[in-house]
Amino acid sequence: MNYKMMGRLDALILAVEAVFMLPAFLISLFRGEQGAAQSFLVSMGIILAIAGILALLSRNAKRDFYAREGLICVGTSWLLMSLLGCLPLVFSGAVPNYIDALFEMVSGFTTTGSSIIPDLDVIPKGIIYWRSFSNWLGGMGVLVFLLAIVPVSGRSEGFTMHLLRAESPGPDVGKLVPRMRETAAVLYLSYLALSVINLIFLLVGGMPVFDAVCTMFSTAGTGGFGIYNDSFAGFSPYIQIVTTVFMLLFGINFSCYYLILLRKFRSVFRDEELRLYVGIVIASILLIAWNVYSLYGNLADTLRHSAFQVSSIITTTGFMTTDFDLWPTFSKAILLFLMAIGACAGSTGGGLKCARLLLLMKSLRRNVSQILRPKKVKVIRVNDKAIDERIIANTGAYFFVYVAIMVVSFFIVSLDGFSITTSFSAVLSALNNIGPGLDAAGPTCNFSEFGIASKLVLIVDMLAGRLEIFPILVLFLPHAWKRG
Repeated sequence: MNYKMMGRLDALILAVEAVFMLPAFLISLFRGEQGAAQSFLVSMGIILAIAGILALLSRNAKRDFYAREGLICVGTSWLLMSLLGCLPLVFSGAVPNYIDALFEMVSGFTTTGSSIIPDLDVIPKGIIYWRSFSNWLGGMGVLVFLLAIVPVSGRSEGFTMHLLRAESPGPDVGKLVPRMRETAAVLYLSYLALSVINLIFLLVGGMPVFDAVCTMFSTAGTGGFGIYNDSFAGFSPYIQIVTTVFMLLFGINFSCYYLILLRKFRSVFRDEELRLYVGIVIASILLIAWNVYSLYGNLADTLRHSAFQVSSIITTTGFMTTDFDLWPTFSKAILLFLMAIGACAGSTGGGLKCARLLLLMKSLRRNVSQILRPKKVKVIRVNDKAIDERIIANTGAYFFVYVAIMVVSFFIVSLDGFSITTSFSAVLSALNNIGPGLDAAGPTCNFSEFGIASKLVLIVDMLAGRLEIFPILVLFLPHAWKRG
């Protein structure tokens, strides 16, 4: 176990986190929010001090780095980032309870968007900015950012591959270009470019600069942290439509955008996961619009609200334009289904991922075929490429652990005495990084009423969901920490 190299990476990540707090500090200072400005200054000092200690302890680190180190490093870095990233919320008094502040920050970094803050109007703008920015940073991943800009490993290709595999969402991570650092750079440049385009469209719609920047952060990261208590209900139809489109765009595998730049349009149009994603979105919008038409009275509003909520839920963003908890049971059932599925692999969205759903369906079809014709050997293919049996096995294992975590979490959260709908949707929302659930965890409510044990469980669920379970799971396995 290469503890020193992991310590070196954690030190770099904490240093990056402290630097990223600087804009929030300056915003607080400019707006005269002295308490918030001081909280960021103190937090940056603490984080940089811890980063310095880790850097000193990890001097002369060897470059030996394998899958186990990659998984543990990703898990520990996200934990440290959350444990320290919530300090400004505590020191400023915006969220004085540390567990609540940790819940809020984990929700931000994991792009979940669940909140314990009952009134955003009284929160300092510097804190609002930091919450929203945490969505953007967590969307693509801080380690992907490091791999893109920092030469942490000049010679070891396996080093960067293990980190990218552990942090990136989806059943498998491949290279877009020959070198992994260049792959990380392509991903982040695509992410940045799409974010800037989103920001321009919001500004064209007359949104104030601060609101547009924070909204862009949460949309791009599919995080869903709103800047107002009513989320998107108070924004114009133009802003809602723009956000609907960009939520869907950020839910697409970013490798598709790279293929578009290479003018490989046919490969994009033939992508089976993308076609499944688009098909589910269109079908869900039409079914919900048909079911809720009587609530809005005209086709334009019905389609706008239906499309927005379908886009928000399947991409696991969590914004809302209307209280969908008041929708008919059929529409809420569709939203629960979308919560579990999530967006595409390689996107900023959470959930099970359309890629895994595709593999599970193809695997089921193959198993049924083999029951009927036992001697027939059939290879599972996606986009005309044979899928490695290890990926099929890993997908099955992931789904089993996913269900197991959901069941255990549901039983623990149910001890709080909320309804089954509240407890189940809260866990489903946390594990799939959605944000709002249903009933007492619905879009017009928050998570402040849950007990400490439930909040801690939901924190673990949010981290497990964002990091594809295994980087968090290995942290609880004693043999994973042994040397050798």
